[in-house]
Amino acid sequence: MADTHQKNHDYHIIDPSPWPFLASIGAFVLTFGGVGYMRYLHGSEFKLFGLNFATPWLFFIGLAIVLYTMVGWWADTIKEGREGHHTRVVSLHLRYGMIMFIASEVMFFVAWFWAFFDASLYPHEAIQASRLEFTGGQWPPKGIEVLDPWHLPIYNTVILLLSGTCVTWAHHALLHGDRKGLINGLALTVLLGVLFSFVQAYEYAHAPFDFKNSIYGATFFMSTGFHGFHVFVGTIFLLVCLVRAIRGGFTPEKHFGFEAAAWYWHFVDVVWLFLFFAIYIWGDWGAPLAH
Repeated sequence: MADTHQKNHDYHIIDPSPWPFLASIGAFVLTFGGVGYMRYLHGSEFKLFGLNFATPWLFFIGLAIVLYTMVGWWADTIKEGREGHHTRVVSLHLRYGMIMFIASEVMFFVAWFWAFFDASLYPHEAIQASRLEFTGGQWPPKGIEVLDPWHLPIYNTVILLLSGTCVTWAHHALLHGDRKGLINGLALTVLLGVLFSFVQAYEYAHAPFDFKNSIYGATFFMSTGFHGFHVFVGTIFLLVCLVRAIRGGFTPEKHFGFEAAAWYWHFVDVVWLFLFFAIYIWGDWGAPLAH
């Protein structure tokens, strides 16, 4: 009878789980609530079935559901790995999944780069379409003062490059069984990620242009802002890995969670280098600098 239920393959047949269904509900409520939240901030209504959904509460309820789903789902995945379900084939497929996720993120940022290059290479059409007060058919639009790339942006570039070095150090230490080096490298990476976010928030607070008054500001804040959001997510990802490392949750043979976080962080580094050269240097060329 025991032989009947014996596992004779490398695949993992997952037990029934509530997480996909709960994730779908959370994503729907988060998206729907996001629209209502924006209507609320705009001072307008969002009526459906006779009810006004212009409120911030639905957005935060959806966010709470998504975060709870992420914690529960990843906890189950870690548990399955400890129980030996992550065989060679399963581990390979987990890597394929992470690679496809990063590829989708690449295309996401391609869209924002495309928007910026389209507006900058054809400024007359873009500025006319925005129907704002900035005229002149030039890029950046006439009347815009830009940020100095050799001030806070280059500072943040150095921070991210150092953080990529630290996470590589941590990975190297893990492969060689150096637990202290793993923890120190991860801790420094997390601190540098937090520092990057603070510097970018300071830069946004002192930017000489805003989101809504020019096509330049819209494309700038959307591209750099989404990158900042990815840095925030990656910092949380690495913080979870740091906690797991302190608890002894990684071994030189089994550490895909850390490996996925490192891949994601290197992806964030590379995107920032493209942003720095394309938006802060090339896109601002010849424009008056704000001080």
